[in-house]
Amino acid sequence: MNTYKLNTLTLLAALSLSSAPIAQAAEHDSHAGHSGHDHTRPDSHAPIGVMGDHLMREGEIMVSYRLMSMDMEGNRDGTDSVSEPLVGYMVTPLSMDMQMHMLGAMYAPSDKLTLMLMVPYTSISMDHVVPPNMMIPAGTSFTTESSGIGDVKLASTYGIFAKSGSDFLFNFAINVPTGSIDERDNTTMATEVHLPYPMQLGSGTWDFTPGLTYVQTYDSWSWGAQGLFTIRTGENDNGYTLGDKLDMSAWAAKKVSGSVSLSFRLNAQNWGNIDGSDSKQMLPLMAVPTVDPNLRGGTRVDVLVGINFVPSGLSDLRLAAEVGVPAYQKLDGPQLETDMVFTLGAQYTFN
Repeated sequence: MNTYKLNTLTLLAALSLSSAPIAQAAEHDSHAGHSGHDHTRPDSHAPIGVMGDHLMREGEIMVSYRLMSMDMEGNRDGTDSVSEPLVGYMVTPLSMDMQMHMLGAMYAPSDKLTLMLMVPYTSISMDHVVPPNMMIPAGTSFTTESSGIGDVKLASTYGIFAKSGSDFLFNFAINVPTGSIDERDNTTMATEVHLPYPMQLGSGTWDFTPGLTYVQTYDSWSWGAQGLFTIRTGENDNGYTLGDKLDMSAWAAKKVSGSVSLSFRLNAQNWGNIDGSDSKQMLPLMAVPTVDPNLRGGTRVDVLVGINFVPSGLSDLRLAAEVGVPAYQKLDGPQLETDMVFTLGAQYTFN
C-alpha cells in the first residue's frame, strides 16, 4: 500500500505541472468541456495503448478496434531470472502468449462527458515442460489454451478543467464480470483440468477504476499523464479476488507531418497477489507455480514507442500502433516475465 501512495503522490505532482499552451488556440473558459485544440492532429490523441485520454464533441460517436498482444517467456523471482526447469515443481511454465481483440464504442452526450463501451475477446496460450525424475516421461511438453469474451467495461471521461491547449480529466470505469473463470483444458492427464489463474478470461468480480488524466498541447507536440487504480470488490464465485492494480503512464508525442506523429511513453504497473484461492483448483501448489495465489503480484515498467496516422483528406479515420519492452520487472515468483507488448488500432469518428 505504501507503493500505491508514493506513486499516487508522484502522479498528482506531475499533473500539476503545465506550460504555456499554443498561442493560436481560441481562449476557453476554465469550466469548458475541452480545450478546443485541433482534434484532427495526429498527436491530439494519446498513444493507442492509452484509453480515456480525450473528450469528444457533443453528439459525436466513435467506433474503435484494438489488437493487443503480450509475449511472456522465462521465469523471474523478484528482479532475477530463474533457471529452468523450476526446482520443487512438477511442471514448469515456459512461455505465454496473449492476444486481445477489443471492440469499442464512444458517445459524447455533451462537450464535458464522453461515454465508452469496451468488449474484449481474449486468446491465451501457455507452454509447459515436465522436468526430469517425475512419473511422467522427462522432457514431456504440453500447451494449454483458453479463449472467449473477457470482462466488458463501461467507462466515462469527464472534463474537470480546460483552457486553451489543456485538458484535465476524470476517468471512471466499471468492470462487468462477463469473462469466464471456469476455463478447462487438457494437460498431460487424460482428462481436462481447471486451468490456473493466468489462463482464466475474467476477474469474476465487479471492479471499479477511477483515475485522472492531464493533456497539454503545443503547436507541434503534446504530452500527457494518466493514473488509474483498479479496485476489486467482493469475492468471485470460485472464492478468490484478484489483486488491486495501479497503472500510470506519461507520454510525449511529436507531430512530424500533418498526418503523422511519433510518441514515447513510460508505463508503470503495480498489482497485488490474489486474496483467497480458487475452490475449483485441485492441483497442489507444488504442481505448478501458476496455481499459487501468492505468486501473482508484481511491478513492471515498460518503455514504448508509437505512431499515430490520420490519412490526408480522411480526418475522421485514425490508425495507430505502439510497441514496448519492459525496462524493469519485479515479480512475486517464480512467475513468467513479460518480453514485449504491442497494440495496433483503428478509430473512426461519426460527426
